Order: sequence, then structure tokens, then C-alpha cells
Amino acid sequence: MSKNRASAIIPYNDGLVVIKRIKGKGEEKEEYYTIPGGGQEELETIQEATIREIREELGIEIKLTNKCYELESKGRKQYFFVAEYKSGEIGSGKGDEMTNIDYEKYGAYIPEVIKKEEIENIRLLPDEIKRIIISDFNKIFK
Repeated sequence: MSKNRASAIIPYNDGLVVIKRIKGKGEEKEEYYTIPGGGQEELETIQEATIREIREELGIEIKLTNKCYELESKGRKQYFFVAEYKSGEIGSGKGDEMTNIDYEKYGAYIPEVIKKEEIENIRLLPDEIKRIIISDFNKIFK
């Protein structure tokens, strides 16, 4: 099983598609945002993995552009493709993490569109991709 993570930076209307993550309860509660994506499966290209993960998590079809950022964290490569929204309803994904209601085990995965001017005000992880999105803002949001 590959340790690679396939993700898509998807501009949508006047914002960016993200997954709001909520874990824990009370004082242990943690909230943050991530770029949608997930693990690459065996015999799958990183591009195929990205398209599949976005379909599973968000229920939408995308087209990958040639722009891709590569990060490495804890021995795991993460690929962030800039993608164009093609069709579908954001939030209609049928992946396990989107339909499983075992909050204790998985926490919550909530697809959202964050207005582009709000990106710098949210906790978007990993921090490095947030910095990249902000610095390459005009290349990503054409």
C-alpha cells in the first residue's frame, strides 16, 4: 500500500473547496480544515487517486491541471493538484468518511467552500500548503 496522499486544490465560484474536520469533545475538541484527498491505492496513478478521492469525498468531477505541489511529511509524499470543478454537487460524496456517523472513531468531515479572502483566517493544515495557496493565490484563482 502506498503512503502517498493525493489531494486537489479546487477553486469554486469565489472560494476554495475544503473539508472541515472536527474531532473530540469538550476541551479536547479540535477543529481545522484540510484540502480534500486521501491515500493512493495499489496500481493507481497519483492522478487517478486524486480524481477518485475527490469523487468519494465530495461527489464531484474535476479536471486536473498541470500545476501540482509536492510536500513530504513524516516520510509520506503529499501531492496537491490544482483542479478545475467540472460537475456534480459538492457534499454528495459517498466515501466511508463522509457517510459513516461513528463520530467517536472518525470525527466529522464536512465539505465547505471558504471564500478566497477568508483562507488566511482559517486553520488550514498542513500549514505549508496554506502558505503555498496564499503565495500562489493568483496562479490558483484565475
